[in-house]
Amino acid sequence: MILTAVFKKVRGGYVGFVEELPGANAQGRTLAQTRANLKEAVALVRAANRTLAKESERTLND
Repeated sequence: MILTAVFKKVRGGYVGFVEELPGANAQGRTLAQTRANLKEAVALVRAANRTLAKESERTLND
């Protein structure tokens, strides 16, 4: 899966987000820190979405 990460320099550091994945946002003092934080945010959002999809599937099958 290819995702588009966008990083912007702001006062005090950087912010980043993934265009295709709402809720995947991060910030950090350095670009490297922001990238690492965004990778973690993406993993957490994907895990949450997977859980919600499984719960939704169970509801439909009941």
